[in-house]
Amino acid sequence: MGVRTWIESWPVYRQFSGDDPLGRGAAARSAGTGRITPRVSTADEVVKSVCPYCAVGCGQDVYVKDGKVTQIEGDPDSPVSRGRLCPKGSASLQLTTGPAREHQVLYRRPHGTGWEPLDLDTAMDMIADRVIKARRHGWQWEQDGVRVRRTLGFASLGGATLDNEENYLIKKLFTALGAVQIENQARV
Repeated sequence: MGVRTWIESWPVYRQFSGDDPLGRGAAARSAGTGRITPRVSTADEVVKSVCPYCAVGCGQDVYVKDGKVTQIEGDPDSPVSRGRLCPKGSASLQLTTGPAREHQVLYRRPHGTGWEPLDLDTAMDMIADRVIKARRHGWQWEQDGVRVRRTLGFASLGGATLDNEENYLIKKLFTALGAVQIENQARV
């Protein structure tokens, strides 16, 4: 490479001799920069989502290729976060692709020290049986002479990723079951 070629490849020279005096465009672009492609350019689709960590509700763009999540970034269209994510939200790709992610139901028996896998139907039946038992055991017809017809045997605490429709259905379900302790993380 000759001296002239070397000087012309220097960004400061290109900045002052070209059409980019502020050095924000072509003057700052190197040959290496020109070869770089975005890591999301090969995605088949982009799915809008909400960060699962806190109750802020930052928007996320989930990039999918061949049915698998390849990247998660902040959604610039989100009025909440305007494309920004905190360190936990930026690392949420690990929730879907990390080696520690469980893909089956695990159950630890009372006083047990280890986890055992269960099929989903068995786990759902166990949950239903326990809800019915807790409702029966904790049911109150009256409190201090006032008719209350409620149960204090269980409660509901919703998470940050629940949308309004899901919260509405959860509230309806738990109210129909007689629960009064129904809350959402976003309000706590």
